[in-house]
Amino acid sequence: QGQLVESGGGLVQAGGSLTLACTASGSIERIFNINVVGWYRQNAGKQRELVATVGVGGNTYYADSVKGRFTISRDNAVSTAYLQMIKLEPEDTAVYYCNLWKHWGQGTQVTVSS
Repeated sequence: QGQLVESGGGLVQAGGSLTLACTASGSIERIFNINVVGWYRQNAGKQRELVATVGVGGNTYYADSVKGRFTISRDNAVSTAYLQMIKLEPEDTAVYYCNLWKHWGQGTQVTVSS
């Protein structure tokens, strides 16, 4: 068995910064460096939305709402993906989830106060 574990969420004022981490372990760790990693977010009553992805070769994709403010990266040596978030806005408040293939983490709460 393996899992994805997110960390780094918290409460921050608008304009502030947070960096989330997603670490793979067990069987997922063994396939980490050959799969795209994605960060998603979800608010209660809303659909989960894609925030950013980072490919095996490091290519990235960002949702329009976070372009220029969020940076996704990965470190295959430690089976970890990161989401650096700056200039946070109240609209960024959500539970953030990490995804690799069919695997999801448990989520980490990000709350941005105005």
